[in-house]
Amino acid sequence: MNKPLDEALSTEIAQSIKSKAKKPFDNAYKALLATKGASYVQGFLAVKGKPYQPIEHAWIELENSIIDPTLPYLKHSPQNIWYFAAQSFSVKELKDILEESKEDYPEDDPLPVYGDAPYEYYGDVMLGGKEYQQAFDAAMAKCKEVNQRIGENN
Repeated sequence: MNKPLDEALSTEIAQSIKSKAKKPFDNAYKALLATKGASYVQGFLAVKGKPYQPIEHAWIELENSIIDPTLPYLKHSPQNIWYFAAQSFSVKELKDILEESKEDYPEDDPLPVYGDAPYEYYGDVMLGGKEYQQAFDAAMAKCKEVNQRIGENN
């Protein structure tokens, strides 16, 4: 079962961390550091309308809710956004992964995190493990479902 999106807290945290458009992974990391008891989550958004396909994204989760610090920049009503998690990390786990990534690949941005090889390929150019493929497939199914209704209503 998906957790509900907390719109008010998403907006509040977005303002407090000075989130930026088109930086969901960085925004989620900053929000994680600023929010006690949160987990960093990577996965996909399914939205009603364009782009009609899953959007790779990151957010944080509390025990009972989703907090999306990029929400103010998404051009979709929160009621038309669905979240599909591929993987989740605690603050310590993510800090350890980022530290190792910076040592091993100093020229690359450490976010997003894709886990260990071997990778599955999905979409056009994205990669990740089986959990990524499953989240992508679920988000794609939701995109087709909600956007089919748009076509039927025209």
